[in-house]
Amino acid sequence: MSTFSQMCMQEIEQILFEPTQLKTIAVRTGYSPSHFHRKFMAEFKMSFVEYVRKRRLAYASSLLIHTRKRIIEVALSVGFESQESFTRAFQKRYGLPPGRYRTLLKGLKEGDQTMEGTSIKGWMLAGDEPQHYEVGLDTQVVHQGKQSAYIKGVTAKPNGGFVTLMQQFKADKYVGKRMKLSGFVKTNGIQEYCGLWMRVDNKQHDVLQFDNMFDRKIIGDTDWNIYSIVLDIPEESDLIAFGLNVSGPGQVWLDSLIFHEVKKTVPTTNVDWQSELDDEPQNLTFDN
Repeated sequence: MSTFSQMCMQEIEQILFEPTQLKTIAVRTGYSPSHFHRKFMAEFKMSFVEYVRKRRLAYASSLLIHTRKRIIEVALSVGFESQESFTRAFQKRYGLPPGRYRTLLKGLKEGDQTMEGTSIKGWMLAGDEPQHYEVGLDTQVVHQGKQSAYIKGVTAKPNGGFVTLMQQFKADKYVGKRMKLSGFVKTNGIQEYCGLWMRVDNKQHDVLQFDNMFDRKIIGDTDWNIYSIVLDIPEESDLIAFGLNVSGPGQVWLDSLIFHEVKKTVPTTNVDWQSELDDEPQNLTFDN
């Protein structure tokens, strides 16, 4: 990253919500506004206005997750004049309206999270700090076809959180069915955890069915292998989400996903929370 880029990023963060950032930062960096903007476009591959909006929306995404502010309050605090304009911009950037984004991200995992759009049509990147990971398409490492998707930890450290490449859709067409998600996965240097996941929610955003392969996680270096999740889609289902989770450093490739109905005789992989519970309270007097 060039000195100019670093200087711009630092200056923008200091006056992110002020109305005249370009002229102010141009003066601070020693350029005329027109020369500054040309240089900015060359360095960042986007206009100054686009970059500022991207940063404001990123800040808004953090407010949605970490505070209880109403959406209109978040919109006004990041420089939008109305909730409607904020919602349009937010959905264009992240693929979800602010309310759904808040619900989904708080439900994926306890802790700090953000979500970003990706260059892969239909897919989003979510997790603790997705900026520590690179996501894209690989035409060299494939199971079949022309390309696979990959997630690569570029600055992630062990125990540094998680990232997920995911998508979600309405459950209407699948209600009452038993659905199977299968995909081929290849890994390199996965130290902590990698696995497919799938989740089914109702309209109140309660989790009805869930599996994240944590009991059969993929670690280390593995060649292409097929992995599957099987869940029922109950009558009260509203939303289905699935994807690929990665925690810590390493790289993983995903290819040839299939989502289809299976017979009821095929066992589900739903996490049975009840099986992990005792039948009654235990050790109330703290005896060894």
